[in-house]
Amino acid sequence: MMSSKVRVRFAPSPTGPLHIGGVRTALYNYLFAKQQGGDFILRIEDTDSQRFVPGAEEYIIEALTWLGLNFDEGTHAGGQYGPYRQSDRKHIYKEYVDILLNKGAAYMAFDTPAELDAKRSEIENFQYDASTRGLMKNSLTLSKEEVQALIDKGENYVVRFKIEPNEDITVDDLIRGKVVINSSELDDKVLFKSADNLPTYHLANIIDDHLMEISHVIRGEEWLPSAPLHVLLYRAFGWTDTMPKFTHLALLLKPDGKGKLSKRDGDRLGFPVFPLLWTDPKTQEVSSGYRESGYLPSAVVNFLALLGWNPGNDQEIMSMEELIKLFSIERCSKSGAKFDFEKGKWFNHQYIQATSNQELAKLFEPILQKEGVNAKIEYIETVVGLIKERANLIPDLWDQSSFFFKAPDSYDEKVVKKRWKEDSSAQISELSDVLNAISDFSAHNQEEIVKQWIEDKGYHLGNIMNAFRLAIVGESKGPHMFDITATIGKEETLNRLKTAISKIEYKA
Repeated sequence: MMSSKVRVRFAPSPTGPLHIGGVRTALYNYLFAKQQGGDFILRIEDTDSQRFVPGAEEYIIEALTWLGLNFDEGTHAGGQYGPYRQSDRKHIYKEYVDILLNKGAAYMAFDTPAELDAKRSEIENFQYDASTRGLMKNSLTLSKEEVQALIDKGENYVVRFKIEPNEDITVDDLIRGKVVINSSELDDKVLFKSADNLPTYHLANIIDDHLMEISHVIRGEEWLPSAPLHVLLYRAFGWTDTMPKFTHLALLLKPDGKGKLSKRDGDRLGFPVFPLLWTDPKTQEVSSGYRESGYLPSAVVNFLALLGWNPGNDQEIMSMEELIKLFSIERCSKSGAKFDFEKGKWFNHQYIQATSNQELAKLFEPILQKEGVNAKIEYIETVVGLIKERANLIPDLWDQSSFFFKAPDSYDEKVVKKRWKEDSSAQISELSDVLNAISDFSAHNQEEIVKQWIEDKGYHLGNIMNAFRLAIVGESKGPHMFDITATIGKEETLNRLKTAISKIEYKA
């Protein structure tokens, strides 16, 4: 008997990096399991040895761990339903293949690739099914003696599922309701290959879900056409009473145009489609990742959760705890969600604002070190607090704050022409004297004294402050001017003013 506990699995194949669509599938499984007090399981489906990519399994685990999707059971977490890697479960599947063969629900097919190709050229839209299996070389058309002779000779064979024609098969889907597909549309799928003694996805998937007592299968809609086959397999094994409930999630779509989101879309429009940076072990091609691009994991989770699901209210910013509380399969969309990568940046911006300066400083520190900057963490925290509202991604922190760590070595030509007036050098020299006389160099005190000096002298406030910013920053950007000078300190401020006076030339 299956337990009544909710148990869901995320079951990727280690054939490369984890696509962001796969991440969303894992997230929905996780949210559903945690809300129901259930278990979230990682199973690695590596029966396709031809497509196996070294490092892909480790990548999947690292990516989901970074996002906070922690597994209760899995290849790395253990559990009482293991092994959790299909290649470690080889010994299990043959027993179930024999059950289907003995029941007459499956048969052995000895057709060679050349014979299959010949039949495809002979019969238009050929499919190995009830209408063609009688023309082929299999255990339904050969005698027992002939079959045994082929096996004894070591001939390779596959085991195919025997699907009877003209039966309406109903798949109960928690998002789409009842989906009915006629069995005549299905071919006799290969379940097992003698060449490597491994099952195909369809058989291993069903057996593993049954033995691991999976209660709900939540997966992408690309698997919906396979669902009738899976229903038939559950029936053939006599497991219909414990068959999991199915949910097929709508696809993530291109930001523009039609079709499924692909890596090419990310390359073309400049956004990642993988959670972490990935280097292809064969080609050494590097693909960007959300982590390395400067996204916070909580922002990625929040963004992805709302691509195909809505909480039933207008709330957009939600913690993992809130997502778990509000999530429901019923509120998942039947139609695909356009991947709005600009909205993803918006989410990240919101999360950066909500993250403590201390935490952001730690994330910023490696970027500073790469730029040759060694600064005290307290100083970095102060800087981050002043500029984080201008950042969408973590690398933006450097773009917005480099002048806090390095004096400008050049001055923006356009800004010089617009902001550096004929009398700017003389006025900035005077300003330097005013600042030099200030003992309390706090932002508030500087501002009061400088503004009073400008008023007393009858200078134009905008002209002074624009030239002041150019001299300190090198361009016209940055937070409040006196916050900058208070942070870099009096000595550095005076040095920069002196350098600017000697380097910047007025351009009429």
